[in-house]
Amino acid sequence: MSGTSAEAPATVEVALVKAGRTKIRYPAELLHDDGTKVAVRAPWAAPHVRDFGFVRFEPGDVFTEHYWRDRWYAVKEVYAADGTLKGWYCDITRPAVRTGPLLTVEDLDLDLWVSADSGTVLRLDEDEFAASGLTDKDPAAATAAVRALDALESLARGEGLGTLL
Repeated sequence: MSGTSAEAPATVEVALVKAGRTKIRYPAELLHDDGTKVAVRAPWAAPHVRDFGFVRFEPGDVFTEHYWRDRWYAVKEVYAADGTLKGWYCDITRPAVRTGPLLTVEDLDLDLWVSADSGTVLRLDEDEFAASGLTDKDPAAATAAVRALDALESLARGEGLGTLL
């Protein structure tokens, strides 16, 4: 067969689950899946601006998201519409599960933000994590979550998160 038509990029549906319920679900372009790490790219999924005070996510932003089947976190590179890297938003999660076109990630409330311009590192939502009751319901998962946050923070303050990607 001859021709010059390019194949459409593979897509997956990312489902972010929190406390047993789907928080958000969105389509993403599959960039890479080596059996351990899955990388996808997707536009900011909300139709409005979300201002966290330390960063604004807005329509036109693009997220390159990295998920692992053997790690308790996800790292999202956040780019502005003009291609400028804003920073890295890290979710502490259970290891990702991909079943066909569905990539499911369970959010465990803890987050880390690393600013690309200033290098500021912020631990986020520790109060939500404490209130979630995970420490009582699943102590091993709670321990893994805190260890993952500590490891990401240490890496962010040292070599940088880019060494993971």
